[in-house]
Parts: sequence; structure tokens; C-alpha cells
Amino acid sequence: MGLDPPPVPKTVEPGPSITDENRAEALGALREEISDCKRCKLHKARRHIVFGEGNPEARLVFVGEGPGRDEDLVGRPFVGEAGRLLTDIIQKGMRLKREEVYICNVVKCRPPKNRDPEKDEIEACIPFLKQQIRIIRPKAICILGRIAAQALLKPDFKISRERGTWFSFEGIPVMPTYHPAYIVRNRGRERELKRAVWEDIKEIMRLLGLEIKDNA
Repeated sequence: MGLDPPPVPKTVEPGPSITDENRAEALGALREEISDCKRCKLHKARRHIVFGEGNPEARLVFVGEGPGRDEDLVGRPFVGEAGRLLTDIIQKGMRLKREEVYICNVVKCRPPKNRDPEKDEIEACIPFLKQQIRIIRPKAICILGRIAAQALLKPDFKISRERGTWFSFEGIPVMPTYHPAYIVRNRGRERELKRAVWEDIKEIMRLLGLEIKDNA
């Protein structure tokens, strides 16, 4: 079929050998490992692999679903309208710089017409997301949307029912919330959805010891 075998990341597992000094190096090696990935059919139409970006020593990692049109064009995560909303959450709400956190997706290539990633596509890419998290070893993970939560937490995850609840991934606290793109698509519920996301973000801020200002 012209596809590569299922991925087994070669990057060393974190532990005594992964230090703050070489996390960037380990992420760079992982990026290089998938630089010409053909492990699923998403490679056929992509312009860029969208690996992820941010601080290799981040205390907080945001995990989305996959790149959209804008992200595919430039090779960076969350740069379109939904990305601007996420940036506002980080900068205006949390009062952090975007460069202080790490932002990535479950799948690294854009699904055609922005459809949901399919099961085989997620299975091909999820080992690399997990390896990113293991290298960074953040204090918390914020999962954006149903697809990412189902991929990283459990297949039957219901975003409307279970967002705002703490989960765990390999001992790291995980807070799922609505995807910014969902808010963008539902303008009639924008205030309600933003309020819900802000409540979830405040839980993360409490965990990280960040000051909360409700007029953000």
C-alpha cells in the first residue's frame, strides 16, 4: 500500500538520561525521525508536518486534534482563528507567553477538508505525541476537544460531560476542555463555552500556582 510500518519512536525514553538540558535535543531528534513520515494516508496531501512548538521544559502542554488549513500552510500549530483564541487564553487569561508552554496535536498532518482523524491515522501518530509528552514531562496537560481526549484518555470520552474533570496520563494531571475551534463554530454559544473553558483553565492555573484574575 506504500505505507510505512507502525511507528516505534527511536528517541530515548525519559528518565535519568533526559535532563532539562537535552529535552530540546530529544524533541529535535523526534522531529527529524518523522520529517518524511508516510505511516498513514494523511501524508499524501500535506504541505507540512506540524510537529509542535514551544518550551521543551514547559510546565503545561496543550494537545489538540490535528492541523487545519492555516497550520498545514505554515507548519505551526494553532495559527488560524482557533489558534488566536488559544493564544488569548494563554496570554490574556493565564498571563503566560505562548513560548512558555508547549502546543501540539494528536496527528501531525492535516486531515482532508478538516475532517476528524480516522482511527488508523490516530494509531499511526499517537506514539509520537506520547513521546513528546514523555520528553517534556510537564506538570499538567490541557486536552483540547473530544478527539484528543479519546485518543489520549479513553475511547468513549464525552467532552460535554467530562470536561472540567481531572484525569491522568502516566502520572501527569490532565484537564480536558472544549477545543477553541468548537467555540469558533458555535457563535451562538460563544459566551457559555468561553466561560466553561475559563473554569477549566483556572483549575490548571491553581495546580500550577498561577495567580487568577477573573476579569481576564
